[in-house]
Amino acid sequence: MSQLFSPLALRSLTLQNRLVVSPMCMYSSRDGFANNFHLVHLGQFALGRAGLIFTEATAVNPEGRISPDDLGLWKDEHVTNIAEICDFVHQFDGLIGVQLAHAGRKASTASPFKGRGGVPDEAGGWQPLGPSDEPYHGTYRTPCAMTRNDISDVIDDFRAATKRAILAGFDVVEVHAAHGYLLHEFLSPLSNTREDEYGGSFENRTRLLLEVTRAVRSAWPDHLPLFVRLSASDWVEGGWDVEETVAVSQLLRDEGVDVVDVSSGGLSPLQNIHVAAGYQVPFAARVKAEANVATMAVGLLTDPAQCEEVLTSGAADLVAVAREFLRDPHFPLRAARMLGDDLSWPLQYDRAK
Repeated sequence: MSQLFSPLALRSLTLQNRLVVSPMCMYSSRDGFANNFHLVHLGQFALGRAGLIFTEATAVNPEGRISPDDLGLWKDEHVTNIAEICDFVHQFDGLIGVQLAHAGRKASTASPFKGRGGVPDEAGGWQPLGPSDEPYHGTYRTPCAMTRNDISDVIDDFRAATKRAILAGFDVVEVHAAHGYLLHEFLSPLSNTREDEYGGSFENRTRLLLEVTRAVRSAWPDHLPLFVRLSASDWVEGGWDVEETVAVSQLLRDEGVDVVDVSSGGLSPLQNIHVAAGYQVPFAARVKAEANVATMAVGLLTDPAQCEEVLTSGAADLVAVAREFLRDPHFPLRAARMLGDDLSWPLQYDRAK
């Protein structure tokens, strides 16, 4: 059996393989509600036998949406629709996780296929919040620097969304602290110029992430795993870097985080990323080796042999795939055949095996 199609135990869960559907924003919700698009979109990955399926970034409050079209879990009414998706995934022996997120200063922006830049109030936008009052870009809305009450409210919102995730039937929760969104904004000295206990030193800049993680872990059942997604580098001189990523990963491990999902970038339009196949894998390898925590690698991983190499080299424990799953929702079935593994197919599809 290949490493890619070997099982992985995380607390009480056992993933049947190491291929994970990475969170991908679909910008297809109204008022945060999941709908038939999400059922078909996420359900197809269960039929394709992904080891774990993640929702897109799911906002913990309305102001935490990237766009007006984002998925949400900020009110109890959201639970019913998304629970239907979890039930479908479980019906086909799949596992599903929710990525809980707050967009911070990158909130109230247009969906990619609807425009660019900030969405004004009259078009359904809102006032974004951030650690400081610097916008991400001149075309984005200027955020208000968060007060301590705002910070406390966000922590409470992550906790409340976690409780709703339990009601919906999710198997995994991931805290989104990457790609220039709120928690990443607090981590990076490029976006966090605060002078209180949430800004300045490494200890202060990581405070909010650790407080959110603590709140989520306390609300999430102890027998279920918790992931955190980090950007390992801002790809800008003087920004958040891999050394700090390793250090905070050690702290997250001690807070009960089971897997660090290692991505990069997204904080600054000045980023200079050297893009190539698997370009973020060395970050995952370093976090795994130096922080002694399981990692998930992501980023231009499209070939089964390439994914297998990530695992056999010891760089990561899981491989998250995004665009290749959009091209082929049954990617695991194809990958297993290419690697010589006998992966079971859904009974309804077995005649095509």
